[in-house]
Amino acid sequence: MAVPPPPRLIVPAPTGGLLPEPDAKVWSEAVTNALVSSEIPAFAAIVHPGEWQLRLSASFQNSLVTPKFTLIDPKGHSKGDVMGAPVSAADWTGGNPAVFQQSAAQAAPQIVALLRAVDASIKQSDPNSLYNRPARIFFSGVTGAPGDGNAALARGMRIRLPDTGDQLVDRRNTADFLLRGTVKMTDEPGGQQQVEIHWLVSDPAGQLAGDVAQGHDVAKGTLDHYWGDIAAAVTDEAASGVHEVITNYSGRRKDGQKKDAALINNLGK
Repeated sequence: MAVPPPPRLIVPAPTGGLLPEPDAKVWSEAVTNALVSSEIPAFAAIVHPGEWQLRLSASFQNSLVTPKFTLIDPKGHSKGDVMGAPVSAADWTGGNPAVFQQSAAQAAPQIVALLRAVDASIKQSDPNSLYNRPARIFFSGVTGAPGDGNAALARGMRIRLPDTGDQLVDRRNTADFLLRGTVKMTDEPGGQQQVEIHWLVSDPAGQLAGDVAQGHDVAKGTLDHYWGDIAAAVTDEAASGVHEVITNYSGRRKDGQKKDAALINNLGK
């Protein structure tokens, strides 16, 4: 990942969209809004050197206009096209914003899929990408637990987490992800207590990547002093959950299921 900041995807108003300049700007804004709704950091603006862009164009045939969306890298190379659904020429040239909004909404999933494919290709070819190397994690410890819970849970996580293939580091500024644990104890009827544990994973900028939540019921007072085997069982389960969060956020999943907001984090490297 490029951290921080993620690059912008620019959607400039087209000069070849079979539209006058005012309508071209409306189309650009409609496409931008559709992508932003899909959590893509898109902007209707002028392209500057070093930026990725989605170039808009359109062709006319048999009284129909077919929109085209071309992804262009910072060097000016095409990385793929998406063809939009044909629109009647009368509707296209009528200047109705709803026509452009509908066209953009129909094309947005395909554009997102193209971004996903390009993102995966970049990650797979970059040996320094999290796609191809272990994640470096700075673990700041656990707070909120009674007894020796903070120390026991932290010790267990430090033992278990490297087994997942990820790497613990001692310095925050060298980490790809930050991890911290929190514990909350709540008294319940019948002499029970609920133990609520959260393992919060964030990127170096502090943006939350995932929350591995655990809940356990114990007899009141059980954990007032020693956590013992309970801490080991908790961290064994939690380490796998933390690894899963990082796997999803890093785009390593083979099924392509990942957070769309991270789709173009690698673009512009």
